[in-house]
Amino acid sequence: MPVKLIIDSDPGIGDAVAVALAVLDPEIELLAITGVAGRVSGDQATRNLHGVLSVLDPSRWPRIGCGEGPAFFWPPEPGSIEPVLLHGPQGVGELDVPNTGLHQKHDSCKVMCEIVRAHPQEVTILTLGPLTNLERAAELWPEFWESVHDVVCLGGALNGPGDVTAAAEFNIFADPEAAHAFLRSAVTKTLIPLEVARHLQLSFEQYTRLNNDKYSRVGQLLERTLPFALRSHRQHLGKEVLWMPEIAALASISQSRSFERETMAVDVELQGQLTRGMTIADRRPTSQWRRNTDVATRYDVRSVLDWMTRLLARG
Repeated sequence: MPVKLIIDSDPGIGDAVAVALAVLDPEIELLAITGVAGRVSGDQATRNLHGVLSVLDPSRWPRIGCGEGPAFFWPPEPGSIEPVLLHGPQGVGELDVPNTGLHQKHDSCKVMCEIVRAHPQEVTILTLGPLTNLERAAELWPEFWESVHDVVCLGGALNGPGDVTAAAEFNIFADPEAAHAFLRSAVTKTLIPLEVARHLQLSFEQYTRLNNDKYSRVGQLLERTLPFALRSHRQHLGKEVLWMPEIAALASISQSRSFERETMAVDVELQGQLTRGMTIADRRPTSQWRRNTDVATRYDVRSVLDWMTRLLARG
């Protein structure tokens, strides 16, 4: 049976490609895509998601949840690159997005609650942005956590540096209180930390082989997003490859057998001046914290790249 999935996102070029793969994957039934404020504003996130679906025009459109709130502040630290430089002014490279909003707006957290109510203990939620919408959904409906099947969260850095500060990864840093509430919740959860997710990379040469039909709908989406991201990573990060953590997070759901996991006790720092938003695992021989999270520790990168290539060829 296909996995019933909601993707909560602040697109983001990687997010856009992840949504496309979820639409194409026969192992996934994409019920909804919901916008959240993060790298872009909640309104822009919604527009970007609508823009991605408009290009793909799937036979069955998932519901769209509308985000709210401004883009989160990116600390002006040396070596910290603002998202606009890597993803473009609207967040999705050169992809055209609608200038007007949806005619009927449905709040992201309400869409989540409605779908989970309709499919209790069946829905997986993949978060590719801050966890704000999940916290709001739990406040709106107290039974939300116990009614969700599981949550896969792209976020945190447990064995490496952060990307927004020395200690913190952006999705957690942007709303650490929501992340703290999520980790303390009873929902079954998997964390895909930054240092693991970034093992999936795409080079210019691989992209050329990947997009062999630039006139298909999927080809048009790739052509308007990935070359921009590859150029910006080279220009601003000095990288000849594009990190694709969002694709790794999606693959952990569809291709779960390719991933190794370890159950850990994980929490988020809320107060530190230098460490706010830092994710910490209690690795003491006798842990003082309750183990609460499955953490992806490694995966078969070649297998995930092959999966991505097969799906895009189908598209």
